[in-house]
Amino acid sequence: MSVLEQIKGGLIVSCQALPDEPLHSSFIMGRMALAAEQAGAIGIRANSVVDIKEIKEQVDLPIIGIIKKEYGDNPVFITPTLKEVREVAQAGAEIIAMDATIRERPEGENLADIVKAIRQEFPDVLLMADIATMEDLELAEALEFDFVGPTLYGYTEETKGSSIAYNDFEHLRSILETTNIPVIAEGNFDTPEKAKRAIELGVHSVVTGSAITRPQLITKKFVDAVNSVTNN
Repeated sequence: MSVLEQIKGGLIVSCQALPDEPLHSSFIMGRMALAAEQAGAIGIRANSVVDIKEIKEQVDLPIIGIIKKEYGDNPVFITPTLKEVREVAQAGAEIIAMDATIRERPEGENLADIVKAIRQEFPDVLLMADIATMEDLELAEALEFDFVGPTLYGYTEETKGSSIAYNDFEHLRSILETTNIPVIAEGNFDTPEKAKRAIELGVHSVVTGSAITRPQLITKKFVDAVNSVTNN
């Protein structure tokens, strides 16, 4: 079965913890991924070479790999340069996700050049475009990405403050109606209901992360709810 078929119609769990978070550990992320697999997840999204390698030791699921790295004040930080894209491929991720917005990239690199290089060096690896706007979608289509996802919708300067769930996922539906590229729904699909609705709308698969794997954020929702009563 191809990777495309393996991740169709199911839930991908994003297992990530940044250096300043309490669960930052490749060991812990590997166990998070194992728990997700046992619960029925059909794929994992992972950040960093060490986490990707550890997760591959623990589960037999396709991995969407990324590396989050900041280059000064450049806003592009999800697998931003060819260096990080190569590192994700070499770590064994079946899919590489990268910022595919039309924004200027670090090091003066060009997205088309990155895609061309990876297609030549790692022909079996699939590429996912993390986008925000419809203009980004046009770029992803022109570069023939294998997957596209509205991962950055609400996070870029142009879309800041926007909600992916607004008006019954209007932006997601626009993407689905416009492109023939398989769409992986990602970006604030933080409830079972939102994940279910994304599948109903016709996405290839859906990613949920913080609502499952970031206990500090999950706990805060409960604390805020409780405090809204006890503090009144």
